[in-house]
Amino acid sequence: QDDRFHRQFESGEIVTFQPYSKYPPCLKDISFWTSREGVESEFHPNDIFEVVRDVAGDLVERVELIDVFIHPKSKRVSNCFRITYRSMDRSLTNEEIDALQESVRSDAVQKLGVELR
Repeated sequence: QDDRFHRQFESGEIVTFQPYSKYPPCLKDISFWTSREGVESEFHPNDIFEVVRDVAGDLVERVELIDVFIHPKSKRVSNCFRITYRSMDRSLTNEEIDALQESVRSDAVQKLGVELR
């Protein structure tokens, strides 16, 4: 049983079927500091969502914040996001996803000014 199928019908209402991929996902994490010591961060999670979508487009199924760490001494904030890559029509290769992930990492630094961990 695939939960992605059954979740669509929990409400008991008639809904339009949403297609989903039969191919496996590829999960990648990205962690970065969003603030500098003594400087307030203007980072918002939507910022990284936009960077990921710009790089990977429809190959991204989900981006979720999985951890927030605040350094006890410096009070710097670090976020870790999990990116789920999946194609609707084929299996993705690690090499393909590694290249996309490297672009996401590079764009996050350039566009958002974060410091990768």
